[in-house]
Amino acid sequence: MKRLLPVLAIGMLTLAGCANTSTMGGDVYRGSQAGTAQTVTFGTITALRQVQVQADSRAGGIIGTGGGAVVGGLLGRQVGGGSGRQLATAAGVIGGAVAGSAIEESTNRVRAWEMEIRRDDGQNVVIVQKADRPFQVGQRVRMIGSGANVTVAPY
Repeated sequence: MKRLLPVLAIGMLTLAGCANTSTMGGDVYRGSQAGTAQTVTFGTITALRQVQVQADSRAGGIIGTGGGAVVGGLLGRQVGGGSGRQLATAAGVIGGAVAGSAIEESTNRVRAWEMEIRRDDGQNVVIVQKADRPFQVGQRVRMIGSGANVTVAPY
């Protein structure tokens, strides 16, 4: 059993980062966007700052919380005997669930750009996307898409 614990811990940490963050980048299109006409507008970046986006977990947090609870419970069970073992197991489950949830949340955080862009028609818009390429204030860009599906690319 003690040899199984490191394997479970590594597995939990690996699965905790299962959020799909690739769709937040400027070079990735969703399947529904492929083969459809996209609106293109042009503008200039007027303000730029680094932010973080908290990606949604594919499993809704169950993997981090549940995996942490299992590993914590198994570790707690290794302590003491009798009622002390039961208390240590319960404390391990609770502590593991909290730690697993925190690990999953931190691995699902993505660095992103918040870009304020003055479009050529005079309107200002703010677009947030994954920081997968360098941008700078004053840079000309094109905005592809509309509504909630807009990506920014260099012009």
